[in-house]
Amino acid sequence: MPRQRQSGKPPVRIEDEARFLRSWVERPLVTGAVTPSGKMLARTMASYLDPAATGPVIELGPGTGPVTEAILRRGVPENRLILVEYSADFCSLLARRFPAATILQGDAYNFPELLAERLQEPAAATVSSLPLFTKPLPMRMKLLNDAFHLMQPGAPFVQFTYSPVSPIPKSDDYSSQPSGRVWWNLPPARVWAYRRQNANGHAHAHQALPNGKHRPR
Repeated sequence: MPRQRQSGKPPVRIEDEARFLRSWVERPLVTGAVTPSGKMLARTMASYLDPAATGPVIELGPGTGPVTEAILRRGVPENRLILVEYSADFCSLLARRFPAATILQGDAYNFPELLAERLQEPAAATVSSLPLFTKPLPMRMKLLNDAFHLMQPGAPFVQFTYSPVSPIPKSDDYSSQPSGRVWWNLPPARVWAYRRQNANGHAHAHQALPNGKHRPR
């Protein structure tokens, strides 16, 4: 028998869109979007993750959790997720929806400090829904390099943008892999995956943990 929607309760998608719109009106440069990421965009972001890779997956700016849901469908266990969200309201919502995940409230641009006592091994990936173009380039580059320092060699930093160009400029220090344009998202978006490389074009052979130690690979 098909599931019936409870009367008087709007669909979750509508509730989430209302939350996003309210958050955008209050803090447009923090929220960066008026609606949550669509399913196709979220699925595209999650497709860059290897569910067999060990270590936690860090998500920056999960909002109401559409990308988080796609990461779980990709096969990453919920207890491996570390969600960094600025909004206290969104954090409360995420705690209800993903009780096994680690949820940290704070500024994602300072996420290494938030993870200092929680990250026990290099991360398998960092997935970001932050509105990078609202920040100056030095802040974007610091965010990327902070992520690289906390991840395994070759692990992806996954970022989406509504812009036709990459929010991170091209460099020999890392590779950048774009997706096709996700036209089914409103507005249309593109996903970029960045991976750190050494002078020979390969991933760096070590990474730093939040306590400053390095783990060889």
